Amino acid sequence: MPVRNKRKIVLASASPRRIELLKEWGLHFEVLPSNASEKTNLTRPSYIVKSLSYKKGLDIAKKRPEALVISADTIVFLNGKIVGKPKNKKESEKIIRELNGSLHKVYSGVSIIDNISGKSSVFYDAASVKMRKLSEEALKKLFGKHMDKAGAYAVQDSGDAFAKKVYGDYYTVVGLPRIKLARELKKFGVNLKK
Repeated sequence: MPVRNKRKIVLASASPRRIELLKEWGLHFEVLPSNASEKTNLTRPSYIVKSLSYKKGLDIAKKRPEALVISADTIVFLNGKIVGKPKNKKESEKIIRELNGSLHKVYSGVSIIDNISGKSSVFYDAASVKMRKLSEEALKKLFGKHMDKAGAYAVQDSGDAFAKKVYGDYYTVVGLPRIKLARELKKFGVNLKK
């Protein structure tokens, strides 16, 4: 049963997995995705995800000043470069091949913005993911499968056995670091279900 929040909460993301997670964790909220630009000149992964999550949150906080806004951004970082969402199937194939058998990092930045109190919290978490070394046949099944995900794969997809092991908070890889989010939301008087 959802936790009754004293405050109206808005999630500034259309990510089905983030929506599902917040529901699982007992939050009652409205979904209003941000259309803020994801362009940035920043190069450090932790700065990028914090900056973009805040930009998205601010976009929605201006439209819904009475609400507590939660926004997030996730990127994959491999061999010193950022791996974003694939633009097409060909790019998906290139990303999947690069990730095959790799150990890479996933960064998720989260912002919580409260216009009423004037308080905000911007934080990030990082986790490492070890990928299986898949055969050519197995790789082909992944090409173009997850076009809406950074890194072109979905760690939470039971039919996608690409990820072998997560070192750190599993939910950071999914897109919402649960431990840090729970701690920060508590400061705004919102509790996640255990």
